[in-house]
This record gives sequence, C-alpha cells and structure tokens, in this order.
Amino acid sequence: MRIRPTALDDAEVLTDLHLDVWDEAYTGLIDADILAERRINREERVENWRRILTGRTRTELVAEDDVGRLIGFTSVGPARDEPAPGLPKREVMALYVRAECYGTGVGYALLDSAIGDAPAYLWVLDGNRRAVEFYERQGFRFDGTCKTEPVGVERRMIRG
Repeated sequence: MRIRPTALDDAEVLTDLHLDVWDEAYTGLIDADILAERRINREERVENWRRILTGRTRTELVAEDDVGRLIGFTSVGPARDEPAPGLPKREVMALYVRAECYGTGVGYALLDSAIGDAPAYLWVLDGNRRAVEFYERQGFRFDGTCKTEPVGVERRMIRG
C-alpha cells in the first residue's frame, strides 16, 4: 500500500471510489434513494472533485494498493464549523476505505498521514458503529453536538 497526495487526474477514479465506499459504508444506514441519486449525478461529482483538487485548500490523500488501484482517501482542512471553545481548527471531512480493506490499517495510515496525532474533529453518521469504534481507537470522543443532514443525524467527535 502507498499513501500519496491526490492529483487532478484522479478526479474520475476518486469519484468512483467515493461512490463505492458510500454504498459499502452506508447501505442500511441511509435511504437507498440517496445512494442511487449519487450515482445518477456522477458527472457533477467528477466536476466537484476537479474543483476540490484544483483549489487545494485541503489535504487530500489517497491510498493505493500494490497495483495502483485506489482503496481509500481522506480529506482534511480548516474547520467549517463556527469557532467554539475546545473545537480544534482542523476538520477531517472524509475518511473512507473500501470494505475489502476494513481492518487492514489503511484507514489508520490515511489518518496518520493527514493529521498524525494533531487535534481535529469530524462528523460521523449516527449508527455507523464501525466508524465510531475506529475513531475512538484514534482518540476521538463525542462532544454532544449533533446536526441533522439529509442522510440522517450526524454526531461530532473531537480529538483534542
């Protein structure tokens, strides 16, 4: 496995990875229509990734397997939430790996490469036990803040 920064020409394959990992992580947790709609809008998602990768306001890393296939990604950047006491200034906006790679260290390697042991926060979908347990092992804890999004209730976790 290799961790590397994203490149602009990763936009299409990163879009497909993003669609796949959402299906794998969220089937049964969010409405199936939401997952289907994401696939219908693939070209918009490719363009969105191109904008993100061109703008470079975040740290975008991908994990590749031994044959160069993308197996995970992370996106970390400045906090999008309003500043608050104890809220770190860095947000983990995304961290996903293919289901076939769960438990292999890919997620840890991506997170470690992106933020090391620095303070950060993230939002996790309520009921996503696998993600919660992963983040707890990395030192994140719920702070009691929740928000409702179209996909469901998200709960904030912080590592100070």
